[in-house]
Amino acid sequence: MTMTPDLDLTSVPSWAVEPACPRPDLTGRQYTVLAIGADAAEIARGWIAEISAEPRVHLVADTAEACRALDADLADALVGWRLLLAGPAHACLRVRARALELGAGDDEITVASTEVATREIYCPHCRTTTTAPVGLADEVCCPGCRRQLFVYHHVSRRLGAHLGFATRADPS
Repeated sequence: MTMTPDLDLTSVPSWAVEPACPRPDLTGRQYTVLAIGADAAEIARGWIAEISAEPRVHLVADTAEACRALDADLADALVGWRLLLAGPAHACLRVRARALELGAGDDEITVASTEVATREIYCPHCRTTTTAPVGLADEVCCPGCRRQLFVYHHVSRRLGAHLGFATRADPS
C-alpha cells in the first residue's frame, strides 16, 4: 500500500505540487520580477501593477537566462530586496536554489507556479539530473546510470531538484 505523505512535513513546496499564484510581498523596497515562459508573463504583469516601487522585470525563456538575470540583480541588491518568481515549478525550484545560494532568504522570495507536472530528479548514484513529466512517488529511468528512480517527496534546496533513489539494487 502506497501512502501519500503530508507535504507540510516534507521539503516540497506546495507550489511545486499544485499551480499557485500568490499575491506579491509588498513590504519590499527593491524588486526583481522574473517570469519564465509565456504563461508566467501574465502573472508578472499582475504583480507589477501592485508594486509601488519600480521593479526590475525580466521576461525570460528558460532557467539559465533567469539565473543570469538574478545574478545581475542580486549583485547590487539592497536591504528590502524581493524576488517575485513565476514559471514552471521545476524552473522556479532551480532559480530559487540559485537565489538561496547567493544569500537570499526564503522570506524574500514569492513563487507562482504555472505548471507542476514536470520535475527535475537528481540521481545520487551517478549525479545526473533528469527532467521528466513524472509525479511524486512515481518512477523514472535515470539516463545516466539506467537505474529506476523513485521520485521521493524531498526537494534539495541546494540543487532545486527532487531526490530520486534506486528502487532495485542493480541498475538493470
